[in-house]
Amino acid sequence: MRSLMILLLAALPAPLAAGEPLGAAEFDRYTQGRTLFYGFGGSLYGVERYLPGRRVVWSFLDGKCQDGSWYEEAGQICFVYDNRDDPQCWTFELTPGGLTARFEDDPAATELYEAEDIGNEMLCYGPDVGT
Repeated sequence: MRSLMILLLAALPAPLAAGEPLGAAEFDRYTQGRTLFYGFGGSLYGVERYLPGRRVVWSFLDGKCQDGSWYEEAGQICFVYDNRDDPQCWTFELTPGGLTARFEDDPAATELYEAEDIGNEMLCYGPDVGT
């Protein structure tokens, strides 16, 4: 009986260790259906809503939202948005405090962190109206 329990426990997938980059499946499992606020340097930086089918909506907290999608490439999660063609690739890690994201896996580059639940909603205003 004890041997059977050990075998069953060994067959379970191991949790990701803190600091280990997330692949597409882990990233999707953590983010899908959520809206995450990101911080940088002690201030809020932006917010992203993660939708089914690897679709996203991003905002720099200015009410202007950008639709996009994401994919995995070379161990990074890359985002392409409707307003720009060049992919924005990040290495995501799951830490005890939530996600951290490093731009293009460069230690000297921008590093964002998942902000605590701040009780705000993602705001997306309509297109600018001319006069």
